[in-house]
Amino acid sequence: VWKNLICDFEADNMKSRYVGELLPMGGHALPRHDLLSNEYSFSAVQTSRGCPMQCDFCSVSAFNGCHYRQRPIEEILDELEIISQKLLFFFDDNIIGYGKQAQERAIELFKGMVSRGIKKHWVSQASLNFADNTEVLKWAAKAGCKQIFIGLEAETEDQLRETGKKLNLRMGVDNYRNVIRRIHRYGISVNAGFIFGMDHDTAESINRRFDYMLGSDIDSFQTTILTPLPGTALFKKFMAEERLLYTNFPDDWKYYDYAEPVIQPKHITPDELTAVMKQNLIRLYNRHSVRKRFHRSLLTIRRLEPAWWGYVTNYNYYCMAFEKEIRSGDPRYSHWLVSEKAATRP
Repeated sequence: VWKNLICDFEADNMKSRYVGELLPMGGHALPRHDLLSNEYSFSAVQTSRGCPMQCDFCSVSAFNGCHYRQRPIEEILDELEIISQKLLFFFDDNIIGYGKQAQERAIELFKGMVSRGIKKHWVSQASLNFADNTEVLKWAAKAGCKQIFIGLEAETEDQLRETGKKLNLRMGVDNYRNVIRRIHRYGISVNAGFIFGMDHDTAESINRRFDYMLGSDIDSFQTTILTPLPGTALFKKFMAEERLLYTNFPDDWKYYDYAEPVIQPKHITPDELTAVMKQNLIRLYNRHSVRKRFHRSLLTIRRLEPAWWGYVTNYNYYCMAFEKEIRSGDPRYSHWLVSEKAATRP
């Protein structure tokens, strides 16, 4: 819509609403990465948009469409060559896409990075099928992949069904461990996302999910409270059931940050959810726990660099989880939760 909007603006004939269409992703001018080179340690590149999976809680399909669209490989490689930063985030929602053809395209991209001598250390996001094809893992590692984010969401089938996480259900929660091991074998660390506050959740099930996480070989963890974003099936469901806690929009959008309850779950109150999350986040992100996980990663991956990425990622998530306490100068949080007593299971 941008071109039409600017033309209308210049003609002093702005419309009240502009509705875009999904266009092919090729043939665009390269972004001016040089304008950001002194500001950010990471560069960011997107190679695809859209997702056909349509998980209930995810806004990607609503925002970028259900059709998986891909940029031409040569254009991506041309863009990578003009980036000065060593660190790179491919912020595709799924860097390897969906199906055999998309996997071949990902392998072609990674091989192209190697053949052009593009030396980046990069992270990205993928689905649980990232480890299905060993050629994907081999060439991702050769191209500089150090960490991959995978949305595991939950360790039980009930919660996965609730969120519409069909791929994880099809592959099976019992297969999580095998997937993580295959990824580790190629020197890539795993950053896993887990969701809390679903309708099947209780304080006890949340404790068990954190127990599962702490007992796993996962290298770092993203923890979020179930948050219905506009355009998602989840938002429509909770709006229809009058279970949204904040509906004074646009002012109340500030609460929809994945860090606090904005819905009324069925089996736990918002206050109880907040309390049990805080205690478990202390268990997960206290300094002793993160250091222990770093050593565990060293043993399982057998490479320092990806293990270090997991360590730093966990520290960053700690800073996000306890941002308010850290900013307030609370001495219990300013030294990275060193207290073993504070990390006891709730």
